[in-house]
Amino acid sequence: MIKVVIIEDELPAQRLLKETLKEIAINTEVVCCLNSIKSAVEWFKHNSHPDIVLLDIQLSDGLSFEIFKQVNIESSIIFTTAYDEYAIQAFKVNSIDYLLKPVEKDELQTAFEKYQHYNKQFIQEKNSNIDFSELAALIKSEKTEYRKRLLIQSNESFFHLPVDDIALFYSMQGITFAVTFEKREYAVNFSLESLKDQLQPDNFFKINRQFIVNIDAIKRVHSYFNGKLKLEIIPSHAEDIIVGKDKAAAFKRWMDR
Repeated sequence: MIKVVIIEDELPAQRLLKETLKEIAINTEVVCCLNSIKSAVEWFKHNSHPDIVLLDIQLSDGLSFEIFKQVNIESSIIFTTAYDEYAIQAFKVNSIDYLLKPVEKDELQTAFEKYQHYNKQFIQEKNSNIDFSELAALIKSEKTEYRKRLLIQSNESFFHLPVDDIALFYSMQGITFAVTFEKREYAVNFSLESLKDQLQPDNFFKINRQFIVNIDAIKRVHSYFNGKLKLEIIPSHAEDIIVGKDKAAAFKRWMDR
C-alpha cells in the first residue's frame, strides 16, 4: 500500500486527483489533503511522512518550494504543474517527477510505477539534490499565465468552465459564485481576492468586495450618487452592482484601454 499526501489548494482538483488514484492499477491510500504551505509545514512536522507527495507548485499562500525550506520531507515528490516546457525541462534536470495539469490517469500510473522502482535512499538523495531556489526563480520569471478555465463540480461529476464564458463573479456568505453569460451559476473554490490575481486584468475588474465583472458583460455605466458608478450588465443581476467612489477613476481607465 502506497501512502499519499495531496497538497493542492483547489478543492475540485483535490477530488479529481483522489478519484484518479482510485482508478490506477496500484494500491494507494490518501492519508490527507492539504491546501497551503502553512498547513503542509505543520502537518509534516507532526506526522509520519507518506511514500509520495502530490504537490501543486502554486498554492494560495505562495510557491510550494517554500515548504522544503521549513521542513525536511522524506517522501518522493511528484509535482503537478501547469507550467510550460521550459520550466518542465528544469524539473527533469533536477530529477523531479512531474505531471502536467489536468493530470491524466495514464501519466499518474506511470509516475507511481516509476516510484516503485526507486528505493528510499535513492529518493532521499534525489530530493536533496533539488535546487528549489533556482526553480522558484525560474517560475517567477516566467511570463504571467492567467487562468483560462475553472474546474467545476456538479453533483458527482466535474467539467471545465472557460473563464471567457463567465460574466461576473460574486461573493455571498463566504462563498464565491461564477455567473455565465447564459445565467448559470456555479460555486467556485476561490475568494474574489484570489481570483483577481488569476484573471486577465484586461478582461476582468474587481469593482468592490462583492463583485468581479467581465468587460463584455457591461452594457452601460450610469453615474450614481457620491461619485459612485452603477453598472448595467448582461445578464442582469438581482443586486445593484456599484463601483465605489475610490475605484471609479481606475474603473473608467480600465474601460478606456
